[in-house]
Amino acid sequence: MTHVSVYDGIRPQILDHARKCRLEECCGLLAGRDGVITHAFPATNIAGNRATAYEIAPEELFRLVREFRAAGLEMLGIYHSHPHGKNEPSPRDIEQAYFPDVAYFIISPEHSAPKPVRAFSICSSGFTELEIEVVP
Repeated sequence: MTHVSVYDGIRPQILDHARKCRLEECCGLLAGRDGVITHAFPATNIAGNRATAYEIAPEELFRLVREFRAAGLEMLGIYHSHPHGKNEPSPRDIEQAYFPDVAYFIISPEHSAPKPVRAFSICSSGFTELEIEVVP
């Protein structure tokens, strides 16, 4: 995977979520059809230290997956923010990348960030940045 296709309304939606949660990591799932991300499903971060980590409660994760499957969508990505630091995968992000076939979006809420929304393919051996292809 060298790129990920995203409906043009998704990036502003997840960036807004990150900016509203300014001091802690936001998180959520991304779903769509035919390889194009068309929907963002914000989730509640239940991590012990939400300033530097994210975790979606298993019950919420299952509820969100049921919700988008009922709508005929498939999970294509996961997003979270890095409110303090670069929006690239941390060692923890790499360690907890349990879904190697989805794109991981990492958002910087900083208005001065050169690329506030970035996407990556992450597996246990490391990561590769993906080009975000915006589709109308």
